[in-house]
Amino acid sequence: MTHLCRTASHLENGGLKMSDDRLAQFSAQRYVNLETYRKSGQGVRTPLWFIEQQGVLYMRTPAPSAKVKRIRNNPHVRIVPSDVRGNPIGEWIEGKAQLIATDDAEWVNQLVKRKYGLFKRLIDIRSRLKGTQYVVIAVHV
Repeated sequence: MTHLCRTASHLENGGLKMSDDRLAQFSAQRYVNLETYRKSGQGVRTPLWFIEQQGVLYMRTPAPSAKVKRIRNNPHVRIVPSDVRGNPIGEWIEGKAQLIATDDAEWVNQLVKRKYGLFKRLIDIRSRLKGTQYVVIAVHV
């Protein structure tokens, strides 16, 4: 996957300007609520940091997390802008999640660092100390 446009004006919100009307509601937000599904069909919602690039939302999460397992079993997800606690502040939209190895998506980590600054760096330090491995979730709408 090639991501060529990296001008400063496009990176102020952590990615390109929202190119899809369905994604416009995410442009000034800091959190997304990601709903994944258990085998029973029951939804599980998780607030996450995110960036948008060329119409795709990207999130990083620990590789052994339950949401990664749920996405492997069922890539259908829903997303909505939210506050830090996951309370929706927009309209839910349907999407398909794809898991990407962090090594193949280091550019996502760099954009997340730019968007979330010091908080992201502190989490990175803690993760290195704990040896946490990450995966990138790409949500296509």
